[in-house]
Amino acid sequence: MENTQVAAVFNQIADLLELQQANQFRIRSYRNAARTISGLSQRLEDIARQGGDLTELANIGESTAAKVHEILETGTCQRLQELREELPGELPELMRVPGVGPRSAMQLYRELGVESIEDLRKACEEHRVRELEGMGAKTEQNILDGLEMLQKISGRMLYREAAEHVGSLGRHLDSCDAVKRWQVAGSFRRRAETIGDLDFLLEATDRETATEQVLAHHAIGEVMSRGRERTSVRLDSGVQVDFRFFEAESFGAALLYFTGSKAHNIAVRKLAVERDWKLNEYGLSTDEERRLAGKTEQAIYGRLGLAWIPPELREDRGEVQAAAEGTLPALIEPDDIRGDLQSHTDETDGAETLEQMARAASERGYEYLAITNHSKAVSVAGGMDEDRLRRHADAIRELDASLGDIRLLTGVEVDILKDGRLDLDESLLAELDWVVASIHYNMNLSEKQMTERLLAAVRSGVVHCLGHPTDRIIGEREPISFDADRVFEACAEHGVWIEINAQPDRLDLPDNYCRGALEAGVQFTISTDAHKSSDLDFMRYGVNVARRGWLQKDDVLNTRGVDQLLDRIRRS
Repeated sequence: MENTQVAAVFNQIADLLELQQANQFRIRSYRNAARTISGLSQRLEDIARQGGDLTELANIGESTAAKVHEILETGTCQRLQELREELPGELPELMRVPGVGPRSAMQLYRELGVESIEDLRKACEEHRVRELEGMGAKTEQNILDGLEMLQKISGRMLYREAAEHVGSLGRHLDSCDAVKRWQVAGSFRRRAETIGDLDFLLEATDRETATEQVLAHHAIGEVMSRGRERTSVRLDSGVQVDFRFFEAESFGAALLYFTGSKAHNIAVRKLAVERDWKLNEYGLSTDEERRLAGKTEQAIYGRLGLAWIPPELREDRGEVQAAAEGTLPALIEPDDIRGDLQSHTDETDGAETLEQMARAASERGYEYLAITNHSKAVSVAGGMDEDRLRRHADAIRELDASLGDIRLLTGVEVDILKDGRLDLDESLLAELDWVVASIHYNMNLSEKQMTERLLAAVRSGVVHCLGHPTDRIIGEREPISFDADRVFEACAEHGVWIEINAQPDRLDLPDNYCRGALEAGVQFTISTDAHKSSDLDFMRYGVNVARRGWLQKDDVLNTRGVDQLLDRIRRS
C-alpha cells in the first residue's frame, strides 16, 4: 500500500460519514489523518514495518493507527466496509463528480432516486435536477460539466500517485536477481500530468525466473496475461502494469518506442522511412535487415541525424526539428532550484509554524523561502487583514534576523477580487518582499471579464507573480477562461512572473501554456504552495512541468541565488 492509497481509504470514510451527516469532528479527524498520510515524505508502510510509532504523526491517534495497520495488511478496513453497507447503491461515487457534495448527493437520492453516476447523468439530461430546491439550471449544467470531466480522467491517476506505484514496483524489481535492468516507459517517463497504465521494460538473465520473481510483488491482485514477451497484471489499486522483456541489443529501441508519444514516434519513424530504413521496438535497420542501432536511444537518434531528445519533450511539438538543428533547450534540472516562493504557515491555513517551515526549507538546502499566507478574502483559510499582515511581516523579519543559513521573504498571497482590485491596501503590499496575486473566487466570469481582472492585477505595480494562473484542479475543476496571449504580454511588459504551482493536483501553469508564455517574454517561478513542511518536496513535480514546457534554468527566477533574486524582485 502506498501513502495515497491509505489516505484514500480515510477520505472515503469521511465521505460516507458526510453522506450520513455524522459528527463533523469525526469527519474532520479522518480528513486530517488523510492529509497527514498523503503529505508524508516517507512511506507509511516502511514506518510501520520498521516498528515506528504511528501515533507520533500529526492527527494519528491510537484508533487511527490501528486502522492504518489494518489497511496496510488488508487494503481496506472494517469501518469502511460497514459504512458502505449502510448506504444504497453507488451513492458514494456521486461525490466523485465535481460539484456534487454529500448534501446534494443525498438530496438527489431521496428526491430523484439517483443512486449511480448513470442515474445522475440521465436525471440531468432529462432536466429533472433543475427542478430541485436550491439547484436550478446552472447547477444542472455544472454537474453535466463535472460528469464530462470525470469521464476524461477515468482510468487515469495523477503523476504523484503513479510515482508511488513506480517506486514500490521499482524497489521490488531491484530485489529480483533475475532482472538485470529495468526502465519505466510510457507517459510516466514523459512526466505527463496524468498517467493511465504503467509500462516497465525489463532485461533478464532468465525470463521465466524473472517473471516468477516479478509476480511475487505483494500489490499484484490479478495476473491478466503471462508470456515470454509480456506479462500484464492489475494491482490491488486497479492500476494495470505491463512488464515487457527485451534483450540488450534492442533495449534502447524498445525504450524509444514505448516511451512515445505516438505522434513523436511517427515523426521519428518518418525520418527512417525517408532513408529507406525501418524503425520499430526491436531496432533501426535497413530493408536487408542489417541492424543499424538499437542498444541505446542515443544511437538511434544519432543515426537519424538527431540529438537525443529528453522524454518530456516527445510530444511532436517541434522537438524533432530542434534536435535536427541542434537547438534543443538545456532543460531545467531539480538541483537548479535555490528556494521556494510560495508557502503557508499556521498563521492562515498552513499546518506548521513559521519557524518549522523555515527549518524545513533550510534542511533542503534552500537559500530562501517566501512566506505567502492568504489575504482576508479567503476567509475559509483564516486570511489576514492589513493589521494582521503587518504584524505577521514583522514576525517574519524578526525570525529572519536570527537565522544565518536561509533568508525569509515577507510576502502574501493576495486575492484578485472580481473587479480586478487587490484584496489588501497596495501601499502595504509595496512594503513586502514578494507579492503573489491569485484568484480563489468568482471563477465563472466571461473570458473578457476574467482577462480584464487579471490585467488589472498585473498592471497594479505591486504584484510580483501570478499564482496558479488557470486555477484548475486536475479532474475536479476546469481552468478559468482568459485571453492568455494578452495576459502573458502584460506580464512581460510589467515584469510580473508567472507561477508553475507544483501542487500535484494543480500543476498550474500547465505545460501547454508555458511555450506561449516563454515566447511572449515571460519569466517563471516554480513554487510548491506548501501548507506543511513535507509539501516542499512537491518541487520536483513543478520542475517536471517546466521541462515539458521547454523551460531552461535562466527562465525560472528561483534558480538564482539569494542576492541575485533580491536584486531582481526589488521594486523601484
